[in-house]
Amino acid sequence: MNPLKEKVKSGKTVLGVLATIPNTQFAATLARTGIDWMMIDMEHGPIDIASAQSMITATAGTDCTPVVRVPVIDPVPVKQVLDAGAFGVIFPTVTTAAEAELAVRSMRYPPEGIRGVGPIQASVRWNLSMGEYIEKANDNLLTIVLIEHIKAVENIDEILAVPGIDVAMIAPFDFSASMGITGQLDHPDFVAALTKAENAILKSRIALGGLGQSPENTNALIKKGYRFFVLTHDGALIESAVANFTDNIER
Repeated sequence: MNPLKEKVKSGKTVLGVLATIPNTQFAATLARTGIDWMMIDMEHGPIDIASAQSMITATAGTDCTPVVRVPVIDPVPVKQVLDAGAFGVIFPTVTTAAEAELAVRSMRYPPEGIRGVGPIQASVRWNLSMGEYIEKANDNLLTIVLIEHIKAVENIDEILAVPGIDVAMIAPFDFSASMGITGQLDHPDFVAALTKAENAILKSRIALGGLGQSPENTNALIKKGYRFFVLTHDGALIESAVANFTDNIER
């Protein structure tokens, strides 16, 4: 049903790319590169719900699972992206158990949650009847929380205890910014807080995710127990590919 959730449950390492460009053709091309999933970014990318639905649709027929990062922890945008066919949702800046609980309930139909019923386009993308989709959605959608604030670390055990969370992703740059040491990922205070969060997630039933900044960095994180990665954003991929191509041309 949801290949990405099955991979997460089985402990496999999965690789994704951050999609910020609201373009169907580029999303379709990106989905065919062999990545496991795509983060369609409605928080930092200029992507509206119509563009998000087109990008979700563009992944059909590939092995790439579409996941959407919503801009806020709110049932309304969650309902919209799920009804557009998203297979999972990433919730930004989860800092308390109450926020984590709202995130989970936003993902689920009653009585387990508060999601409104109307998955017209979702059933098309999932290749199910509406009745089948409604029956299966609660168990198959992927719920991902971002640990990107020092307050989340202070409440990490309570957040991880919330049933229904599949992945906790650590976002190091916002995390460090919340401590007043933006980008200082080797700062002793950041390293201590990061280690606390990592250890708590690794001891839980929830998969540990994060940012793979390079192949070397990603391999190092895999050795630490990370299994769910977003590697880079689409703009960086284009810039790197063009630069590598042109740098090898004699002129």
